[in-house]
Amino acid sequence: MKGRIRREQILEILAGSDVNLALAELRRMSSEKLVNALFSFLYSQDETIKWRAITAMGFVVQRLADEDMESARNVVRRLMWNLNDESGGIGWGSPEAMGEILARHEGLAGEYAPILLSYSKKDGNYLELPMLQRGLLWGIARLSEKRPQLVKGSISHFIPYLESEDSTVRGLAAQIVGLIGAKEDRKLLLSLLKDEAAYTTYLDQRCITRLVGETAEEALKSLEAER
Repeated sequence: MKGRIRREQILEILAGSDVNLALAELRRMSSEKLVNALFSFLYSQDETIKWRAITAMGFVVQRLADEDMESARNVVRRLMWNLNDESGGIGWGSPEAMGEILARHEGLAGEYAPILLSYSKKDGNYLELPMLQRGLLWGIARLSEKRPQLVKGSISHFIPYLESEDSTVRGLAAQIVGLIGAKEDRKLLLSLLKDEAAYTTYLDQRCITRLVGETAEEALKSLEAER
């Protein structure tokens, strides 16, 4: 698809009733032009728009990296800048988009996974706001699903999140431990089994509500299956 891409045009596509059709239509657009349009939707208060923009950012930057790696790096750097105090912003949606991109592209993951993980570390680029921690842990969980070897060495940094006052943070931290942990880490999850707090997350291209205890139980089963 040629020509200028209008923000209103992208919004209409993202808001479509069929997520697969919407994403398929976005795939036909120019990578670089679409990236610029998608950035503003990472801040959307409409969860459907936000998460579809994150998903689209992932496959668009994956394609861009295959065409022009330096242009793809620049996109990741923009997301990092959004999380920098000097940017003047807060960075909503940026850690999620980073996680989606790194889950999809091995080369970018090798370069930028340590930076994404640094946002979870007290002695790193720690994100203090629970709302940002939600996005960060979702991004790390997404990366852990596809490239667990890049996250395994950082499991100790997720232990404090299991005790967060924020149920979404606790749930996503439990998911990460289940994805990258080993059998000896099961004790970290036992205290969450009776946690009936609900939280919302994005899975299989839709927002779902889960209980922290349910996620902890699934994580324990994953650890038990480890050999």
